Amino acid sequence: MTRNWAGTYDYAAPRIVAARTEDDVRRAMTGTGRVHALGTRHSFTDLPDTDGTLIDLAGLEGGFELHGDEVRVAAGTRYGVLAAWLDERGRALPNLGSLPHISVAGATATGTHGSGDANGVLTTSVRGIRFVDAAGDVREIRLGDPDFAALAVGLGAFGVVVSLDLETQPSYRMRQDVYRDVSWDAALGALESVTGSGYSVSVFTRWEPGSVGFVWVKSRLGADDDAVADVLLDGVRDIDAEPLGGLADVTELRGVPGPWMLRLPHFRLDGTPSFGDEIQSEYFVAREHAPAALRAMLGLGDDIRPLLFVSELRTAAADDLWLSPASGQDVVAIHFTWRNDPAGVAAVLPRIENALEPYRARPHWGKRHGFDRAAMERAHPRLADARAVFERHDPEGRFVNEHLVRIGAREPR
Repeated sequence: MTRNWAGTYDYAAPRIVAARTEDDVRRAMTGTGRVHALGTRHSFTDLPDTDGTLIDLAGLEGGFELHGDEVRVAAGTRYGVLAAWLDERGRALPNLGSLPHISVAGATATGTHGSGDANGVLTTSVRGIRFVDAAGDVREIRLGDPDFAALAVGLGAFGVVVSLDLETQPSYRMRQDVYRDVSWDAALGALESVTGSGYSVSVFTRWEPGSVGFVWVKSRLGADDDAVADVLLDGVRDIDAEPLGGLADVTELRGVPGPWMLRLPHFRLDGTPSFGDEIQSEYFVAREHAPAALRAMLGLGDDIRPLLFVSELRTAAADDLWLSPASGQDVVAIHFTWRNDPAGVAAVLPRIENALEPYRARPHWGKRHGFDRAAMERAHPRLADARAVFERHDPEGRFVNEHLVRIGAREPR
């Protein structure tokens, strides 16, 4: 497969090498020329592409090792596979993304996230990174080491990650409930009441005036019979609601209790993720600016809706990782799942980005956006510092590609 999972980006690399072991990665690094890591192909841009060799890590799976409250996992392992392994042993992760199909290394390298006012992006669970550097040598870095805050959300800009150590916690149970008819007036007047109504909360909207759409609340349970509210602001719980319009392979709704790894994702690991044949974009704004930013998006609703499958609003807690979307601030994420209309999406993104510019929006690193180096430096105050760390780890520029140069994460060669 030479396309991303949605079929909307074609990789230009002239050579793709599959790696199933750490030694495979080291062999692929032998010689000269540029290289880049490729995960489960969930990016929507040329971020993981190269004019040299792509090292496909999708087969670099498993290798699970539990040491106290940490698990070591191979880079290409999908989150859903890791989650099932952990739950069998009474352990859990604090959060998961909406798709359990994404790889651990790819998701953490791009600051991918789930939701929850108190939950960090997935990278905040990383305690250690094992990677192959530009010389083909294996190196490790741990939380607390000088370069960790730069390399944790590392964009593939400094090496090829082969395994990660993640913090775990005791397993837990959850339920999912859906609320409808929450009005925009009520939601924007008390946004924290919406985003804080559960352990992990997603709002699915098509930017229609009046109702926000559906509020999908994932509640962490002390007991399976814990009480759940029947109302949310001016909205009501609807046991039959389908926030994704009846899309197949959604995890179990209707308030049915179940294990964390079958409730935190939106989609089942054994099913098809999302809509397919789609383009995605996402922008993060500081939580205090979210009501104004959402009003700006509502003002563009007539332009957005014809191109849109659905938008999703989620939250993440502040962290200290330099290139995290939540670096230094609690954020609301504004996500767009677009129909496969590249020209239409390219036309509307500048309007969205202009409307969000007063709020210093940060785009998702792996999704479609129009930010250049100057725009990224305004959005990410530590970008220049991270770039300097990447340059020091890879002075010959083996991991440099056009995308990293365009966004200012690497210097041109």
